[in-house]
Amino acid sequence: MGNLKHADITQKIIGAAFEVHKFLGNGFQEVIYQRALAYEMGVAGLSFEREISKDIFYKDLPKPIGTRRADFVVEENVLVELKAVIQLEDVHLAQALNYLKVYKLEVGLLINFGSKSLTFKRLIR
Repeated sequence: MGNLKHADITQKIIGAAFEVHKFLGNGFQEVIYQRALAYEMGVAGLSFEREISKDIFYKDLPKPIGTRRADFVVEENVLVELKAVIQLEDVHLAQALNYLKVYKLEVGLLINFGSKSLTFKRLIR
């Protein structure tokens, strides 16, 4: 993992997520995991913003056609999207990749707290 972009940040985020899952297990709502992860990332010394709205633009339309909110942007470089579902689906992956595009970030993590074991996907744009 050492030569991956922002690996130091993503490793800390994943470590924090494992700590949350170890303590809470699965079965809670996404917002519960979001709050616990915010706490653990703070403990890990990571700076982050939560649920920042970004406008979605379409072609040359001057006004946005909507907004999206990612769960976290960590250290201004890594997008983190949380799920609490039995299994990650392609639609979750597509959503997270769209967020990367909208937020103009290269690296993201899609983390799922809903299964028995914590699962995550590293995303690159």
